[in-house]
Amino acid sequence: MRKLTSNPKDFGRVAVLMGGWSAEREVSLWSGKGVLEALLRRGVDAVGIDADRSTILTLGRQDFDRAFNVLHGTGGEDGTVQAALDLQGVPYTGSGVLASALAMDKLRTKRMWKAEGLPTPEWMVLKDAGDAAKAAEAFGYPMFVKPSEEGSSVGITKVKTAADLDAAFRAACGDQGPRAVLAERYIAGGEYTCAILDGQALPLIRIEPAGEFYDYHAKYVSEQTRYVCPAGLDPLHEAQLTATCSRAFELVGARGWGRVDFMLDAQGQPWLLEVNTVPGMTSHSLVPMAARAAGMDFESLCWAVLETTLEAGS
Repeated sequence: MRKLTSNPKDFGRVAVLMGGWSAEREVSLWSGKGVLEALLRRGVDAVGIDADRSTILTLGRQDFDRAFNVLHGTGGEDGTVQAALDLQGVPYTGSGVLASALAMDKLRTKRMWKAEGLPTPEWMVLKDAGDAAKAAEAFGYPMFVKPSEEGSSVGITKVKTAADLDAAFRAACGDQGPRAVLAERYIAGGEYTCAILDGQALPLIRIEPAGEFYDYHAKYVSEQTRYVCPAGLDPLHEAQLTATCSRAFELVGARGWGRVDFMLDAQGQPWLLEVNTVPGMTSHSLVPMAARAAGMDFESLCWAVLETTLEAGS
């Protein structure tokens, strides 16, 4: 549990890490700007850092006492930045090295969930477009083809016909060299997310995306995507769902704050999709939305996340 404070001086000098070098750089800059402004309004000595590899490696020599990490995707969310900060002795928001690396890898996350008896859609690992055709035979259409290690729905395709398979596989492979690609069984139903802050689940959000699914455009660009929070579920059912999401979060070793995304089928069964260990903090983002439903404004949310870097009892 976090140490509670009302004194911004308790945080010392705070680096708000944003930007980075992933496909989600632009979103990270949006998130970082919002977090920085919120912390400054609360009197925190915060400094925005458009992070690159060399900057991350010198934070410990720049008199920063802690870091608020809003670097989404590769580098900032996969354990790399976390390891660099650990080596420099700089406390940071969010999960540590192992949990960050594991949660970023959807394949290994799904394997762990399945081994622990948690529900996640069936999948196949694809080595080439021929494997994608085999997956379609097993799962039928539509199905999803996605990279194992990306966020913000980068590289994901809802495949409806055999004619889409080659392009979907290439999109999932991306232009950064070989990486694991998954085909995943399509789950018909509602899209939901469960935000978690310091061990507590916030109200669930039901997502009604503009377009085929909750892709990058629906998340960050479209004004037509609809969010329903509270989600309108039976309270007992919601409690069961948040318990499942909390367990999924704990199993990967996540801490501090994050988000678990899932589908809910017609029978009310959840199907876990992924854990986000550095969620978005933009005007369209889900954690701030869930926090508002719990009575917490954006500034208070940023403060609470930063509090997780303080050791209780210190």
